[in-house]
Amino acid sequence: MSRVHDMGGQLGFGPVPGAAAGDEPPFSADWEARVFALSRALLRAGAYNLDEFRDAIERIPPEAYLRASYYERWLIAMEHLLEAKGLG
Repeated sequence: MSRVHDMGGQLGFGPVPGAAAGDEPPFSADWEARVFALSRALLRAGAYNLDEFRDAIERIPPEAYLRASYYERWLIAMEHLLEAKGLG
């Protein structure tokens, strides 16, 4: 079954953008770096594991998934996981 996050190779979405080469910074805004760091800290603390995190991203409704940037998806997933586990 193909879902919205399985966009690679689907018709109508164009090519999947590749990793930026050269001197581009790893994050386009400071908040993205904070979301990345928060995710790493929560993983290390055992708040959730990578499978749960990936599943939470894949459960984002298609409309919201397509509207969100990469790290917005991470933030949405973390919020859902923490709330579901009573940690939010």
